[in-house]
Amino acid sequence: MTTSFDFSRRRALVTGASSGIGRAVALQLAQSGATVTAVGRNAAALDALHAEAGCTPLVIDVSDAAALERALATLPAFDLVVNCAGIALLESALDLQAESFDAVMAVNARAAALVASRCGKAMIASGVRGSIVNVSSQAALVALDAHLCYCASKAAMDAITRSLCLEFGPHGIRVNSVNPTVTLTPMAAEAWADPAKSAAVLRNIPMGRFAEVGEVVAPILFLLSDGASMVSGVALPVDGGYTIV
Repeated sequence: MTTSFDFSRRRALVTGASSGIGRAVALQLAQSGATVTAVGRNAAALDALHAEAGCTPLVIDVSDAAALERALATLPAFDLVVNCAGIALLESALDLQAESFDAVMAVNARAAALVASRCGKAMIASGVRGSIVNVSSQAALVALDAHLCYCASKAAMDAITRSLCLEFGPHGIRVNSVNPTVTLTPMAAEAWADPAKSAAVLRNIPMGRFAEVGEVVAPILFLLSDGASMVSGVALPVDGGYTIV
């Protein structure tokens, strides 16, 4: 089944667009008619996305709050925003390092909050009734071994989503999260290729498999679309049932 959307005449901003889910979202938005600004750290990857789909590259490290603020101040009001930039630094709770915690929170939570805040302010000033989607994780909803920083950052992202929903809703701006399980980007497919590693996680997924990238992109596009015009403030698991176990 192929799901199609029409985002003609819509401006979209996608962070984390250098690779993985973010790249796939930017590509699908562009192919669905949107004018896309693609944010990431990898200039070559963004240039390739520009050549393939016409996405405007914006090379920036979103963990640099000052640089992010400067960049956002130069951009127009967007109709659609997807916060997909994210990092994971895995260590046991007993080995938690302050630097790791701060680094993960800076990207996964603070940058998402800043992007949504500044883009939302521009939407309100321009009278845009837009949609923001934060790409969270099943780690926001359940505990994962050696993922303390990551779990905390994604739970924070879901809390950010709810707060934004409350404050932006009166202006016609919807804000939602999607919470995928392990998603088989090329990097993840390699990381989880060892059956001994993947078996323990797969046992907790009723559908018995990990998510494909397109299975995460489609719910994101739905939440951005007018088809979700009364959906706001949700954290939508895309996890094959993992979080009900």
